[in-house]
Amino acid sequence: MEKLNTVEGIVAPMDRPNVDTDAIIPKQFLKSIKRSGFGPNLFDEWRYLDHGEPGMDNSTRPVNPDFVLNQPRYQGANILVARENFGCGSSREHAPWALLDYGFKVIIAPSFADIFFNNCFKNGILPIILSAEEVDTLFTEIEKTEGYQLKVDLPSQTISKPNGDVIRFEVDAFRKHCLINGLDDIGMTLEHVDDIKAYEKRRHQEAPWLFNQE
Repeated sequence: MEKLNTVEGIVAPMDRPNVDTDAIIPKQFLKSIKRSGFGPNLFDEWRYLDHGEPGMDNSTRPVNPDFVLNQPRYQGANILVARENFGCGSSREHAPWALLDYGFKVIIAPSFADIFFNNCFKNGILPIILSAEEVDTLFTEIEKTEGYQLKVDLPSQTISKPNGDVIRFEVDAFRKHCLINGLDDIGMTLEHVDDIKAYEKRRHQEAPWLFNQE
């Protein structure tokens, strides 16, 4: 998992409450477990005018010009601002995979579905909870300013706005440590590889019959 410290870039607004994981990545794309390649199908049913299926050439599909991510001003966005209960629905881990593969590293919303919230941290995305009023202000500023950017600093837990204002946010200390150091569940386990090897060696001596392959 890539380390996440500071993220600075264009912000895209997703002005819909209760965006569920089937909208984020529809069920027909869940056949692969490679974690990559899902970006072109992020928000597939809203993003394109036809029905998407795995293996289609997305570059030839008709796009919905009214969908926010298809608008030129939001191209290259790596921060998403959303409404309440983002990521509700099924627990599919493909949802954060698709968001990350598209390029989003930070998602800001008043609230998230619990499983999606946890899956974001495990896959290198920082979900930030702000008050509804703070999120409303961000939506207003994004709409007024083309190319609107934010700087999210995880070590200092701050969001810097173009006008110089700074918003502080809370994040669990352990999850913060994992993101900053690029540690998913496997990475955390590998931090203790020497202890694991020592335990295995000791068990070989204490109970050799457990390792008898005959």
